[in-house]
Amino acid sequence: MHTGYHALNGAAADIPINPTKPVISFSPVVLPSPGRPVDLQLRVTVPSTGDALPIILLSHGQGRSNSLSSLEGYAPLYEFWAAHGFAVLQPAHLSSVFLGLKAPEGRELFWQERAVDMVRILDNLDSVEAAVSGLKGRLDRTRVAVAGHSAGARTATMILGASNTDPRNGPTWHKPETRIKAGILLAGIGNGGADISNFGKKLVPFYSANFSSMATPALVVYGDEDVSPHLTIRGADWHADSYVLAPGPKDLLTLKGAKHGLGGISGWDASETLDESPERFVVVQRMTWAYLRSQSYKGDGAWVEASSSVINQAKRPRSGPPH
Repeated sequence: MHTGYHALNGAAADIPINPTKPVISFSPVVLPSPGRPVDLQLRVTVPSTGDALPIILLSHGQGRSNSLSSLEGYAPLYEFWAAHGFAVLQPAHLSSVFLGLKAPEGRELFWQERAVDMVRILDNLDSVEAAVSGLKGRLDRTRVAVAGHSAGARTATMILGASNTDPRNGPTWHKPETRIKAGILLAGIGNGGADISNFGKKLVPFYSANFSSMATPALVVYGDEDVSPHLTIRGADWHADSYVLAPGPKDLLTLKGAKHGLGGISGWDASETLDESPERFVVVQRMTWAYLRSQSYKGDGAWVEASSSVINQAKRPRSGPPH
């Protein structure tokens, strides 16, 4: 477990959290999935004790690594969230290099199936509980959130209510999932159309997002140095479009000096992280936890307390990686 003190956590260690519990991580849980090229595999990570656990569905990105873009990645997030009271369920999407599948034209990166995976998990929570020893009856199915990084954030926006109209032939995807009560969008994908670069139009030819119907509460997190010319002609602020363009209650966390890895959230000491910083990813860990905690429990003060801590830190002179 890597949720405790680290010498490089810096001022991020001052952001308040609840006590840490040991976690249990079980993988793979296999859900039979008729019509899917392979059955759905997921990792389930939960605190070792406690009941009525709120659920986070975690959608991986589409990075360069052979394993992190799957149920094997994102340990800095799933371990931390579980250690502080959440049940984290993360599938290996069909787009994962881990599976080695090629998506057909019109379904590049299996973009529709990614959203379907998350709904399938919610539809099969009885099977998930039965597969993990000691989990039966411990999940709170009324408190469900979705989180995703990069392409995973795009998946999250889809079930939070955003739509997508394929610019090639016009069909629109709009299937919000009402069981999802909140979202965390980490280095997400921004506006489509004229904002997409020429290379991006080849990489994601299906993409033309519309955030105007994404009313579910969400925290949008992005780095102010996350410039992505392979996808967009715009600067780093493109990754904050789901905050700017979506209605409803949204919060924004801008990480100064951060690139697409947000300090290293996809894996411990991952070579694909261009801005590795334990202090920075601890900010992400604690702030996302606080947001989800307050969204899950009405009247909970974790988000206000964490935000106040960061604001107060910003007012003090300091050295090291900025938040």
